[in-house]
Parts: sequence; structure tokens; C-alpha cells
Amino acid sequence: MRRIKLVVAYDGTNYRGWQIQKNGETIESMLNRALQELTGEEIHVMGASRTDSGVHAMGNVAVFDTEARMAGDKFVYALNQRLPEDIRVQHSCEVPPDFHPRYQETVKTYEYRILNRRFPLPAYRLNTYFTYYTLDVERMCRAAAYLTGEHDFQSFCAAGAQVKSTVRTVYDLQVLKSGDLITIRITGNGFLYNMVRIIAGTLMKVGSGEWEPEAVEAILAARDRRAAGPTAPAKGLTLMEIVFKNENGFFC
Repeated sequence: MRRIKLVVAYDGTNYRGWQIQKNGETIESMLNRALQELTGEEIHVMGASRTDSGVHAMGNVAVFDTEARMAGDKFVYALNQRLPEDIRVQHSCEVPPDFHPRYQETVKTYEYRILNRRFPLPAYRLNTYFTYYTLDVERMCRAAAYLTGEHDFQSFCAAGAQVKSTVRTVYDLQVLKSGDLITIRITGNGFLYNMVRIIAGTLMKVGSGEWEPEAVEAILAARDRRAAGPTAPAKGLTLMEIVFKNENGFFC
């Protein structure tokens, strides 16, 4: 039995998230079906990040086990011939049999995109949140500074999430503006359920002038979801990259 790793990009608009659901197609179900067609085996992929309905990815990671003799780097080509246009494998390779993407030390990067102008642009409708309320990026940057480092992010975790600890480390959090497009780019060692979208909703509250940047420090200290801003809509969020630490301490 061999284990194959896939790096998968997708537009999440038409899917009920990553994980298999009873009420619609998911990224996982589409990959399973394509792999079963390719190998003739019953395949169940294991994903690194279970993105929500409507969330996108440039580089989610999954593995699967197979008896197929195809070279690991050839699966990318065979799968892309069987997948819909809104799902594309970017890379495939063979990994050790005990490699599991959810139980490795990782660094993840997400981006939340906001179109901030008077009227929407159709080209951005599927992967960018639109708001006509003017957002002050400088204020958002000042607020973002309070969120870098190791903190208890309980205030930024959706209610009902079952985790052992709500402490996470944010290595970098930037708010970037290019024309009418604002991008919140965040890199960390892991994220709680809806954490990035709640951070985005909170920073937009600051950017609109409704809250002061310093309020974010008090929100962290409260350790209460009700203290933070709203959960920003899923369509603005993209999982950009997952980097894994190997046995030599380097990320690959």
C-alpha cells in the first residue's frame, strides 16, 4: 500500500465545504469519486483543512492510500482529466505511509479579500466580499498588530467548537490595499473554527470607524465570542498554503 499526497486548489462556491455531507457535493466527495474511477479502488482522501461551504483554496493538502502502480507525480495529470474545472490538483507525490496531514506540525496562510468601492464588480463576486462602507486600512493595521504572537483566541472561535485549547500563534498578520481591493493575509500555526473570518469581521468594524483599534486588545482579553465582530462571509476566504515540518526541522 502506498500513500500519495495531493495539493488541491478549488473554487468553493458550488460545494458544501471540504468534508463529505449528506446534503450536497463537497471537495472530498469529488476527489474520492475521481480517484475511484482512476484506480478502481474504494478511496477515501484525508484532508489537512476542512474548509467550510463557500471557502476557496489555492493549496489545501490531502493524502490517500492506493495499490495503484502509477508514479506519484503522475496522479496530478490523471486526476485533472476527471475533475470539474473548479477543482484542480496542483501537485502530487508519494509520501511515507505514516504521513497524515492533520497530525503534522504546520504553518498555514489564509487570505480574506474585500472589495471596497461604491459598486460591486462582477469579476470579484465569487471570491471577494464586497462592502461600500469606506474602510480605513491604517486603522485595520493598527488593530491587527494586537493579534500577532501567541494568544488565547477564544473570542475569535465560533461557539460550540470542540478543541482542547484555544491558544494559537499568529506569525504574521497584514492588511494590504491595492486599488479597491483590501487583503487580510494571516499566517499561523493553526486556526480555530471560523477564526480567520471572525478576525476579518472584527478588523472591518475597526476599519469602518465603529470600533477603535485598541478595542482588539480588550476583545482578546475577554475570551468571549460575543466580544468580537461578526463572522465575515465565507466567499472572501481562501486557504493559500499549508507548509509541513519534516523530521529535520525544516518546512517542506
